[in-house]
Amino acid sequence: MERAELFDAGSKGRGLRAAKELNTGEVIFSEPSFAAVVFDSLATQVCHSCFRHKANLHRCAQCKFAHYCDRTCQTACWNEHKQECGAIKKLGSAPSENIRLAARVLWRMHKDTGIASDSQLISVDQLQEHVADLAAEDFKQLRADVHKFLQYWSYGTRQHSVDYISHIFGIIKCNGFTLSDQRGLQAVGVGLFPNLCLVNHDCWPNCTVILNHGNQSAVSSALHSQRRIELRALGKIPEGEELTVSYVDFLNLSADRQKKLKERFHFDCTCEHCSKHIEDDLMTAGADSKPSADKVKEVTVFSKESLEKIEKSRVEGDYNEVLKLCYECLQKQENVLADTNLYKLQVLSIASEVLSYQRSFAKAADYAHRMVEGYRKLYHPNNAQLGMAIMRAGVTHWHAGQIEEGHSLICQAYRILMVTHGSNHAITKDLEGMRTQTELELKMFKQNKAAYQTMRDAALKH
Repeated sequence: MERAELFDAGSKGRGLRAAKELNTGEVIFSEPSFAAVVFDSLATQVCHSCFRHKANLHRCAQCKFAHYCDRTCQTACWNEHKQECGAIKKLGSAPSENIRLAARVLWRMHKDTGIASDSQLISVDQLQEHVADLAAEDFKQLRADVHKFLQYWSYGTRQHSVDYISHIFGIIKCNGFTLSDQRGLQAVGVGLFPNLCLVNHDCWPNCTVILNHGNQSAVSSALHSQRRIELRALGKIPEGEELTVSYVDFLNLSADRQKKLKERFHFDCTCEHCSKHIEDDLMTAGADSKPSADKVKEVTVFSKESLEKIEKSRVEGDYNEVLKLCYECLQKQENVLADTNLYKLQVLSIASEVLSYQRSFAKAADYAHRMVEGYRKLYHPNNAQLGMAIMRAGVTHWHAGQIEEGHSLICQAYRILMVTHGSNHAITKDLEGMRTQTELELKMFKQNKAAYQTMRDAALKH
């Protein structure tokens, strides 16, 4: 923790600030999870050690619940899984992810106390919780979880009061960090990272946090690196400036972000972007043709209703209906809503995604291009979600045979993800491969367009 230090952040409570000047993309600190679990719904599809999405996982022969890439991952995870394994066997089945995580936290606290390493700045049980502020329905759920936890818990004679267990559940609810798979495409689990929990929120932050899945491929376990989060600087940060991350996606109106933060984390966001409603006007904007306020309102209501129908059809897997609804909605939005309007961006994103799935790449590329141009006007230039969106748009253009635009977008995405993810992350390595490949294809395209087209058509058939 040479680059960050704990300080009193006033009304926000504790916080972390830069202990020295930090450069763009610099890793401020990395931190292994104190405890982490795979989501119930993905328990057979994601490795319980490295959290990679993988086919043909090996199942724990004892509890028949935990799954691993191979023996190496299983061995690496045994200290975390050992007592859990016995508890699952004793209960007869695995409880929900919240209960499994609470148990892992307490087992780890008994083993290492609340502080697992010299670099950990605060004990886990001193982290913030808001049990007293929970809504009635949430409190009822917490009580049910505590009851189930007591059936599951087994640690000799070491028992805890209902209030203390509720306190641990409250800490998880407030501080649990969602873990994504190795490609950053799907949320696969939840973990507790004590130092990360000290980083306060800002809707326009100076840091980002990503999960590095580590490397367990070496034959010798001594050469393995742990699953860990990395806090990275999005730009230059002067010494003494508070370090912040965003707890919610910026692409929401300030009032909606404030509502989400109040409901989930129990605080009122007073960051500059919320206080001054920065970019709210762009997110609700009408088109340049200056339609009337009534027309904008009418199409906004239509868009909201359409998106509900689109989501229903998407869940049902009726992609032709999804596209039909998207086309209808985009037609209504034309010359009424701006390309930065959130409702228009949502429809463009879904249409591009479904068209790519159906291999209609030229149409998908057109929608992806419009979506990315809207995102650029709204997101921080080094926002990870912007980088991922540009990457997807680049791949879509590439597949559509638009190699110049595809290569340019892939290079732009690579620049952003080098800041947000670093050169060793699986996503960045994928992008590096794409960048090399599109560069070669671009040279071929410039030398002989007909030969390039023939090669591309043959590749797409396979």
